[in-house]
Amino acid sequence: MGLQLFDRGPLEVRCTDAGSFVVERARKLVFDGRCLERDVNLYRERLIGDIALGVGPYPAATLLPKLLTELRTRFPKINTRVEVNTTKYLAEHLRDEELDFFVADIRNVPAASEFSIVNIGRLSGSFYVRPGHPLLKLKSIKAAALLPYGLASVRIPESVREMLGPLMGLAVGVRLPLAIECDDISVLKIVAMTTDSVVACVDAGMSVEVASGQLIHLDVSDLPPVFADMGVVSLKGRSYSLMAKFAVDYLASLSAAQAK
Repeated sequence: MGLQLFDRGPLEVRCTDAGSFVVERARKLVFDGRCLERDVNLYRERLIGDIALGVGPYPAATLLPKLLTELRTRFPKINTRVEVNTTKYLAEHLRDEELDFFVADIRNVPAASEFSIVNIGRLSGSFYVRPGHPLLKLKSIKAAALLPYGLASVRIPESVREMLGPLMGLAVGVRLPLAIECDDISVLKIVAMTTDSVVACVDAGMSVEVASGQLIHLDVSDLPPVFADMGVVSLKGRSYSLMAKFAVDYLASLSAAQAK
């Protein structure tokens, strides 16, 4: 190419500025080539295609069970692989083309030009405690009263933690402290049922426990609406298989129904 693409040292090889430019363009060409080959195969063979998707903790607890049930009922011969993890992990695996797409709170998704993000709705959230919790004796529950008992939640976007801090009596700029940060909602439910911890979760993820009386919804009088901003994240320029398209559309309809 008439350019020096690499600086070769005794221990490593690094790209020059020209090399970084060429590598970036080359990766795009390779990606487009794989997409073309994949799309031609899907078109020629009319493949429904197996599916690999990722989900964050909230969609794993609220959307995933119904999606898997629908897939197994309608398409029993289709193989489905699911990764439940953080958005950072899912984004890396999407970049490596190991996932067709992932669903998560889009406020946690790393900014990247190669991603296409489609919002599919907001899931409302609240705070929950066990029956007999001391907070339930209060006539009016203020946000600041929750902190002494310890908050438990999945990973919360930094912007939300900074917004909630002052509302709970903390100084401006102080992020909301979490006694337990765990991306497994089933574990958080057990903690809430067996301790005085206060768990923050999307309402759809707690409906069974609330209906059975195992957990109680807290009516916090001085907090604005809390929600998770659900979105589907995929790679720009890569088309869905028929199966992936069905899954995305189904998840969007589920999210819209739960957001009502």
